[in-house]
Amino acid sequence: MILLLDTHLLLWAAGQPEKLSPEAVALIEDPANTLMFSAASLWEITIKCSLDRPDFQVNPHQLRRGLLENGYQELAITSQHALSVGQLPPIHKDPFDRLLVAQAHEEGVCLLTADDLVAAYGTSVRKV
Repeated sequence: MILLLDTHLLLWAAGQPEKLSPEAVALIEDPANTLMFSAASLWEITIKCSLDRPDFQVNPHQLRRGLLENGYQELAITSQHALSVGQLPPIHKDPFDRLLVAQAHEEGVCLLTADDLVAAYGTSVRKV
């Protein structure tokens, strides 16, 4: 299975694995799964770090390098992803989360999240 991790799951997997649910750990550690991260997540982390958000205290350059070194594949943002955001129902207002949902839908991958609002999109999203 191809799994796209949302921003918080990426941060937890990289620096606070104790925050991950047992289901998330099992999916992330399963060698049969392909793990992906979105450029949107690094964009979000970079912006929120610059705002001194306490829940985003990570060096985005080091995070990206670590993800790639640990076998994660990077998912670029395309114009089709951006357009697909407009087709989503207005369940969630966060533009980064909406882009992640759109990417998962367009790419036919499963977005993993711990966020109830993101999980409400249902198709292509799995709450862990």
